Amino acid sequence: MTELVRTARERGITTLTLDAPARRNALSAALADALAEALARCGGDRGTRAVVLTHAGNTFCAGADLRDPPRPEALVELMRGIVELPVPVVARVDGHVRAGGLGLLGACDIAVASTAATFAFTEVRIGLAPAVISLPLLPRADPRALARHCLTGERLDAAEAVRAGLLTAAGADVDEVLAPVLDGLRRASPQGLAETKRLLTATVLQTFDRDADALTALSARLFASPQAREGATAFLERRDPTWVV
Repeated sequence: MTELVRTARERGITTLTLDAPARRNALSAALADALAEALARCGGDRGTRAVVLTHAGNTFCAGADLRDPPRPEALVELMRGIVELPVPVVARVDGHVRAGGLGLLGACDIAVASTAATFAFTEVRIGLAPAVISLPLLPRADPRALARHCLTGERLDAAEAVRAGLLTAAGADVDEVLAPVLDGLRRASPQGLAETKRLLTATVLQTFDRDADALTALSARLFASPQAREGATAFLERRDPTWVV
């Protein structure tokens, strides 16, 4: 069976690569579980100074796998696991990000991308809402930008994603953008990183504590709704859903 998340280590940096490119790294139940397990191993590894989360293929993550989505609770646990990991997590994006993939970006401490990357909150177009993924995003992203992009489902480029607070930085070569970040993390003390991350994520974790149960219930209700079934069917059949006017 193909490994869904590949692990590599170099000079204190553990790289986790989402490796389901045929499915555009969509978050199936199996992929979400594999990523959660890999992150947990990183958290217990004293040799890991930071984690880089990246991808195989031209898509970082296409959101939930509509054929086999993870439970909303599992997605909440996955994102919270990134936020609570005692080492920084850096997203390296050299492709496209949609829907639930933006929740992974929001959970990461730093997110860098190539200027070829594109982003979109597509939930509204298939009868859903960015419910659980809003947990890490609302405390970190620009409210006006989120309103526009979550309500319209428009595609945005890397420069707009930086302005909106979805990305930290972007450039023509993502690895050139990433290099000084990793150099800085390697020069930082493990204690300094852990305690600084704790300070920076406190508000995000308060949002999880306050809203996770309600948003999990909302996500489950929407996924089971007639409009979501029509939206998913239309997406898989590559047609407009019936509500398009």
